[in-house]
Amino acid sequence: MNGKCLIFSAPSGSGKTTIVRNLLQQSLNLEFSVSATSRSPRTGEVNGKDYYFLMGDLFQEKVDKGEFIEWEEVYPGTCYGTLKHEIERIWEKGNIVLFDVDVVGGLNLKRIFGKEALSVFVQPPSIKELEQRLRNRSTETEESLKTRLSKAEYELSFASQFDVILINDDLERACNESFDIVMKFAQEK
Repeated sequence: MNGKCLIFSAPSGSGKTTIVRNLLQQSLNLEFSVSATSRSPRTGEVNGKDYYFLMGDLFQEKVDKGEFIEWEEVYPGTCYGTLKHEIERIWEKGNIVLFDVDVVGGLNLKRIFGKEALSVFVQPPSIKELEQRLRNRSTETEESLKTRLSKAEYELSFASQFDVILINDDLERACNESFDIVMKFAQEK
């Protein structure tokens, strides 16, 4: 059984996850696709809700068995991916799969799902604003902040490969615009 997919991608700190959470609270038959990761859980993260935490050799074992639709090493030593069973579970319920993934993962998923997927790139108004948002999180060291900003500049170069570019310069407006985009896509045959 195949269904539709919504792919939201963005550089870290662009507001993508906040927009995705807002969409999930609407009555849109959307269900979040929980990604798998090889990293350890952060404080407050729950296995099976935030991520499937596949640490040690477990992530690679699932790669070797062909259990991923797509996966990649996003940061050195840290892999993320989409498990096939997660997509099948959501489609079996008749829901639209909602992905919240990094930019490369988003492009990979769009390539895999083609016309059955709508890819949305959430773009920050500027790199300077993005840096301020990341600093306000207070979760980054100076070194990790530099790494994220460098990666963000690289990721911004892929925006034009997405179906829609959603500029998040005002969160309420971006949430409303994303709702309209999703409604239109959901109603398409």
